[in-house]
Amino acid sequence: MSVYSVKGKGWRYDFTHDGQRYTEAWFKTKRKALDAESEKRKELDRPRKEKKAEQENVETGITFLEMVEKRLDYLKEWTTRSHYQDNRYRARAWVKLWGRLPADTIDTPMIEQFLRKRRKQVSAATANAELKYLKALFNYGVERKLIRVNPTDDLRRYPVDRKRKYIPPLKDIEKVIAVADPDSRDYLWVIQDTLARVGEIDRLTWEDVDFERQSVILYTRKRRHRGLTPREVPMTRRVFEVLSRRFQQRDSEKPWVFWHRYWSRKEGRFLETPYRKRNKLMHRLCKRAGVRHFSFHALRHAGAAILEQSNVPVRTVQQILGHENISTTQIYLRSLSGTERRAMEIFESVLQKSHTESHTDETTAPIEPVNDYVN
Repeated sequence: MSVYSVKGKGWRYDFTHDGQRYTEAWFKTKRKALDAESEKRKELDRPRKEKKAEQENVETGITFLEMVEKRLDYLKEWTTRSHYQDNRYRARAWVKLWGRLPADTIDTPMIEQFLRKRRKQVSAATANAELKYLKALFNYGVERKLIRVNPTDDLRRYPVDRKRKYIPPLKDIEKVIAVADPDSRDYLWVIQDTLARVGEIDRLTWEDVDFERQSVILYTRKRRHRGLTPREVPMTRRVFEVLSRRFQQRDSEKPWVFWHRYWSRKEGRFLETPYRKRNKLMHRLCKRAGVRHFSFHALRHAGAAILEQSNVPVRTVQQILGHENISTTQIYLRSLSGTERRAMEIFESVLQKSHTESHTDETTAPIEPVNDYVN
């Protein structure tokens, strides 16, 4: 009999198929054991040609390195340069570990070991970033039928303690801009006064500048694998003056508002291109100005805080920042609302009243709520 019970444990099934034994325990009832056995037999009895056809749909023999290269080629064509470079940078460590292995043999324990090491060596946030990029890589492999399963499906992110992002005060921003060279000063003013992402200003061309309407068109990819999306942002008076001056002094052969000339070791010649990454600039300027370091992106947060403190509607702030979801905009709004401050003032007044009464009367009267809070 293929299904039987063991006293004190439960039911199990046990049978042989094509000379191999299959068993599973312990089920609470005989019916559950019979159902499980039936499902197992159906799985084993699938036509062999069906299994073969399924296997033929998957490209066999591809190495992990080859899968990574296919993915990078795809990213280079369809995503931003920065996203491609981030993936390429992280892939170096993966290829060093698993490059020559068949892609289908990379399993969950191998990835877990790698992530634990990254967490120990660097941080939980770094390990989570690695997991994010690995998930995308293996999802690509499954979608393109390069591998059968994604070994990261059951892996979860490590818990990370969230800290409030540092937003520099306006006086520190002004100090940093004051010590910058003229070209970098223009660059920072335009970023600050448009609340733009750095990439949006880097790709800004003169065709995107409308002096008659006194506005600029900024392009961004709000979501991965999507084309550039435009939005119009009004110029401040300072941005209008900066761009007008740069337009008069522009090189007519260069379409970009901000560009640089540098020596390329790879090509062995000077290149003239728009800016791409200027991370070291902020480190140098903050150090020179003697202020706590902050990034270009902090200028967006500082600008959003100013708009909120000036009672600009959240929807308007969302449009200026170019956020698709208002929940993203809420992250940028850091100041306490008037209702929150008023609530704490009421709370404080009740405590003060109770304290005063306790010192003037031996019998302390019950605390009465203050009914002047308006939500």
